[in-house]
Amino acid sequence: AERLSQLLGKEVKLSKDVVGEATDNLVNNMSDGDIILLENLRFYKEETKNDPEFAKQLASLAEIYVNDAFGTAHRAHASTEGVAHYLPAVAGYLIEKELTIMGKALENPTRPFIAILGGAKVSDKIGVINNLLEKVDVLIIGGGMSYTFQKALGGEVGNSLLELDKVELAKELIEKAKAKGVKLLLPVDNEAGKEFSNDTLRITVHSNEIPDGFEGLDIGPKTQEMFVKEIENAGTVIWNGPMGVFEFENFAVGTRKIAEAMANCKGVTIIGGGDSAAAITQMGFADKVTHVSTGGGASLEFLEGLVLPGVAALNDK
Repeated sequence: AERLSQLLGKEVKLSKDVVGEATDNLVNNMSDGDIILLENLRFYKEETKNDPEFAKQLASLAEIYVNDAFGTAHRAHASTEGVAHYLPAVAGYLIEKELTIMGKALENPTRPFIAILGGAKVSDKIGVINNLLEKVDVLIIGGGMSYTFQKALGGEVGNSLLELDKVELAKELIEKAKAKGVKLLLPVDNEAGKEFSNDTLRITVHSNEIPDGFEGLDIGPKTQEMFVKEIENAGTVIWNGPMGVFEFENFAVGTRKIAEAMANCKGVTIIGGGDSAAAITQMGFADKVTHVSTGGGASLEFLEGLVLPGVAALNDK
């Protein structure tokens, strides 16, 4: 509340509770233009359970509900979904921006349409990959999830992150890409390390010949060049998930090259929240792309084609 008061140049009162007598009194004594900040809703189990009585109490504090928290729109909680049943409920400008930009990219993209997926696990992105294979011209896969695809192609991945139970699925996705005429790009070389640390012994190896005792921690120079070339010619690019362990400076090069290519791309460039948003911001390119999504889980579910409960509950989508 103190920080909000500084930013807004007027007093923001903090309610020590979310519902109850103290909150009611504060709200009942408000004048036009007054602002009240409620305590953190996640402290209450009724919030995450989407308890109707709790939602009704929250709604009783207001005359209209504006949801502008895209980052929580994928959760059906009392403050994101429940409260919308008891008040006129509309989207704020941020949610409008998120849905407009990402919605157009998915439904009516300027082509070629490229999606770049990284991050640790294939299992986190199965739905996203399936949905994007229906829409994109090129699908680029890097990061930890790429080693499961390399294994599916018969490669050796050493000690790299691997989901053995998803190898068959990776084979199916490779076949689906072929059937749909989608160009699927996987790394051709990797930076591999002896240990999971910044200062470990590192070698550049072919992506399907990572030796035992080494794990892939970033994409290699040839792969960087190949991915950058695709991004530069794109009409629309969506990126979700880093290319390597960007928290380690020695293995951040691949992610930085992708961030730089996104910044230089003349097309529509969208960063799908989470780690890639953190990476592009940290690397200083956030202001050079069309849109950096504020929601990690929410943008993933949106890319997957799922309905976001916090958006579905609003009167005016």
